[in-house]
Amino acid sequence: MFAPYPVLHRQVRAMLRDKEEQGRDVTGLAVRLERLPDDYQAIADLAAAIDAAPMREDWPYVEPSDLDGIRAEQAPTAEEHPAPLDSAVAERARAGFLGSVAGCILGKPVEVMPTLDELRDALQRVGEWPLRDYIPSRLCSDGGFRAFHPDWSATVRENITHVAPDDDINYTLLGMLALERHGADFTKSDLCRLWLENIPLGYTWGPERTFLTRQGLAMGLDDWPVIEEEALATMPARLNPGDERCGAMIRADAYGYACPGRPGLAAELAWRDASLTHRANGIYGAMFAAAAISAAFTAGGPLEIFATALRYVPQRSRFHAVVKDSLELVAGAQDWLQGYRAIHGRYAGYGHCRVFQESGTLINTLCFATDVGDGICKQVSQGNDTDSYGATAGSILGVYFGPGHLEERWTAPFRDVLHTRLAGFHEVSLKATADRIAALPARVLGQG
Repeated sequence: MFAPYPVLHRQVRAMLRDKEEQGRDVTGLAVRLERLPDDYQAIADLAAAIDAAPMREDWPYVEPSDLDGIRAEQAPTAEEHPAPLDSAVAERARAGFLGSVAGCILGKPVEVMPTLDELRDALQRVGEWPLRDYIPSRLCSDGGFRAFHPDWSATVRENITHVAPDDDINYTLLGMLALERHGADFTKSDLCRLWLENIPLGYTWGPERTFLTRQGLAMGLDDWPVIEEEALATMPARLNPGDERCGAMIRADAYGYACPGRPGLAAELAWRDASLTHRANGIYGAMFAAAAISAAFTAGGPLEIFATALRYVPQRSRFHAVVKDSLELVAGAQDWLQGYRAIHGRYAGYGHCRVFQESGTLINTLCFATDVGDGICKQVSQGNDTDSYGATAGSILGVYFGPGHLEERWTAPFRDVLHTRLAGFHEVSLKATADRIAALPARVLGQG
């Protein structure tokens, strides 16, 4: 049971590209890659060499992946202000989840790495700029937009009859299940078991697919294999391209909902999840998103949300540098379009599924949104990974603005029907699922 040679060659090539971007001295390894034969031992040896490549001497960043290392690089701990575990907090968590679902479905049809200009041009042709509603199907036919996502049909305005399946929503619900079953003490082994029992391999991408493939092979013929925590901690390193992309960041929402006003705990729970599959900045994105959702329960304004969340990532990382700069760019912008131009002008190289430019656009969205619906439209209009960051923006917006700031027209088309790709999740009511999300703060923090 070995992967085909072409798959492994692509994995090694992508891994080499990642490691070079992450500051590794890969001198000579590209030549070895070009000469790499169809031989499993040779591929394994080159993957090991890439993984062990030293950091460049001129690399200015410090980017650990272990929790102790990350904590050593965080800003000095600030005083937290936990929110009271009352009905108001529960309703904010519910609003965050519903905002996330709406943002995800809004962005799904155009999840093809567009720019704002591409989206605006097409929307203007059909009289829908600025965006104020779900994407119409005529955006492609009449607006001339170049393509829709392959799963577009159930998420365009005319066809929405339920919440269509999406990996972003899947992962939020898996986080919820982990917290419901195990509370804040869930382990990586608990998460691994949940993943194996629930996620179809074909509905994962990047490091998540690599992780599940390896776990499936490790199971062999055992029905209940022992899952070693130490092995889980080291597994993601080799032959795992994309380990700094946004797959872990889209899994962080439930941890933010569950920890109102406790961004440190939210970030720690997100680390536990993210470090299953990701490394360095891929982990920091998840910790940042969870901390931002948590901080949104009690923060006095958008910039405060993100300044707080940024304290919980390594201060000498690329992620911190980009997000800190984005905070300053947005603070100096007069409107969201100017904010986008500033961020995209500087970080356009970080496109689809990246945590850098996208985190800057989240800040831009929150600073200029007038309510949840307006905010998810601004986020999706900024392009790139439109469904994932539409979802993350919806979470932060919903928690920050609270109930009553997402018009019913955003949730009514779903008819209270929720579809997922999770094998063991049998709830089909969106309302009932939102009730469970709303119960997380009291459940996890020991008051319910």
